[in-house]
Amino acid sequence: MMLTRKCWKLAPLSLAAILLASCGSGSGGDDDTDDPITSNDLVVDNDPTSCTVRGDGNSSIVVGSGVAGDPAAPEAASGYRVGLTAKNSNSYMAVANTPLAVKAGCDILKAGGSAVDAAVAMQAVLGLVEPQSSTIAGSAFMMYYDAKTKEVVAYDGRETAPAAATGYYLRRQDQADAQSPAPVPSARRSGRAIGVPGVLRMLEMAQQEHGKLPWNSLFDYGVQLSTDGFQIPGRLGAAIQSNAAGLALDGNAMATYFHEDGTPRATGEIMTNLPYAKTLKAIAEQGADALHTGEIAEAIIAKAAQAVGDDAGKTPITPSLMTMSDLANYQPKKRDAVCVNYRATYHVCSMSPPSSGGIAIAQSLGILGQFDLSQYGPLTPSNEGGVPSVMGVHLVSEAERLAYADRDKYVADTDFIPLPGKGFSTMLDLGYLTQRANLIDMNASMGTAQAGNLGDVPLGVDKTVEHGTTHLSVVDAYGNVVSMTTTVESSMGSFHMVDGFLLTNQLTDFSADPVDDNGTPIANRVAPGKRPRSTMAPTLVFRGDQPGDFVMATGSPGGGSIIQYVVKTVVGALDWGLDAQQATSLVVFGASNSPRTSVDHSNTLLDLTALVDGLKAKGHTVSTGAQSSGVATIMRVTVDGKTMLQGGADPRREGIVLGDGAL
Repeated sequence: MMLTRKCWKLAPLSLAAILLASCGSGSGGDDDTDDPITSNDLVVDNDPTSCTVRGDGNSSIVVGSGVAGDPAAPEAASGYRVGLTAKNSNSYMAVANTPLAVKAGCDILKAGGSAVDAAVAMQAVLGLVEPQSSTIAGSAFMMYYDAKTKEVVAYDGRETAPAAATGYYLRRQDQADAQSPAPVPSARRSGRAIGVPGVLRMLEMAQQEHGKLPWNSLFDYGVQLSTDGFQIPGRLGAAIQSNAAGLALDGNAMATYFHEDGTPRATGEIMTNLPYAKTLKAIAEQGADALHTGEIAEAIIAKAAQAVGDDAGKTPITPSLMTMSDLANYQPKKRDAVCVNYRATYHVCSMSPPSSGGIAIAQSLGILGQFDLSQYGPLTPSNEGGVPSVMGVHLVSEAERLAYADRDKYVADTDFIPLPGKGFSTMLDLGYLTQRANLIDMNASMGTAQAGNLGDVPLGVDKTVEHGTTHLSVVDAYGNVVSMTTTVESSMGSFHMVDGFLLTNQLTDFSADPVDDNGTPIANRVAPGKRPRSTMAPTLVFRGDQPGDFVMATGSPGGGSIIQYVVKTVVGALDWGLDAQQATSLVVFGASNSPRTSVDHSNTLLDLTALVDGLKAKGHTVSTGAQSSGVATIMRVTVDGKTMLQGGADPRREGIVLGDGAL
């Protein structure tokens, strides 16, 4: 059976039909290149227990079935799920922050799909069941490892500012008038927060290059859930409740997330989203063009341009200046990954600018490489990763302070603002990072670090705070790996809703002011077509000094704290020998560039008294407030002499691990 790469005009296919037909690599696009494959190229798993979870008596439970033990059945939010253990599988695995998205991805892997195919299906479901964190009209960064070529590619699907935006887009209603009032009702709730979306264009690009299944088969589960209904997860239920005032200005959002009497839909209720099903069908048929041209695009522009709310009081809303041309002209990008060798044993690759997360993680690890962290591991690691040591937290936090200082000053969209010196090589130079490491006092916290001297770069410091995101990690049966962080920005984005999906407030990740108090330009200022700085840091780890021997895929949501969440997970696995779940569950700790050091106490069964007292003795101001990490980790490990995949899902969110066989 011979098939070519041109697949757009196929009728929508079910996963069962995929076993009879496939479009091979590049299946998502209009490429007429004749690249024949056979259905035998697909690695299809016929084990009926795969992509299920283990129930009582070793039975397998289908995610979303609603039976006892179904992980998609919402429970009262505890803040931390005690007792999670690492899950092992032989060939493929998916991990994300909500069970239904994991099922979507795992079913694609089971049908022979690639890691990118699975990511597309997972994104479609995330926009439905986790809209407080993700949307198909949002942005994402993806790190992709190609097992055949041994190459790592960073895919950039970050939103852009409209062509009409200037440095005062978020600060003034009339950008040219210095006396003009600020956008109303706030920059976040106004149309000015809404960026030109990029995630679908990015996924389309990656799937054209690395997909194995037809694009139009990847949305089936999302369509099914939005049509037949799903139980509202706990975090979504809480987000609807807490964001009621912002959502109330949008009639579409009210119709979707509230009852007719105006009361919010609650955790555990069955809800549908028929407009979303219609949108996914259009995307399945037309590709990302469905969102960037035509009727849906027109609806996006009209919604973003809304000047008054749908509430009874017709609350004024400052409109966006985004146009149909902005949507049509959006281009995703492939970028060089930010990679660093760690302890002459590992090669760590993460996201490049406009994300600051990859550089900060690489700098943190480069600094930490000057210290023997192995002797400062957590106590009783078998207990949820254990209690971190005082010195372990101290060294990691100090390294992060130094990395955040450089990040706040130097990093933005490098298409507009170049990195200092020679770019990555300057910021990751071993000599420079050794100098930075020498600033760390083993006995006292530096409190607030100063950015390193990297030359005459007149840039003001930007401490703009980021917010909500979600993360997924996938390994397919072919050995390819995806680590992808995707976002709507703040919980429920800008509250503008169209055709079943929310629009982001991503542009508030820019500095609202183009200059600092001294009039010095800020690197992360708004400019037309520019991408706001992010901290999203999907990360891949390999053994050796280059990609090839895959060790780990991880990442996390968490806004500006993502750097800390990823670093503690990587250090936990590589330096302290924790398994995938222990490293993921490990107490979240770290610091941005301030005197405060965070030590998450979500797991109240752990006694952190000695840790907190020890840090205070070193001059740290310690916060033990709960952290909203959502780490999703997959590692390649050896179990009883057999190489396997091992996954861990963050106990602070609702995620699970699925793979071949019941896990």
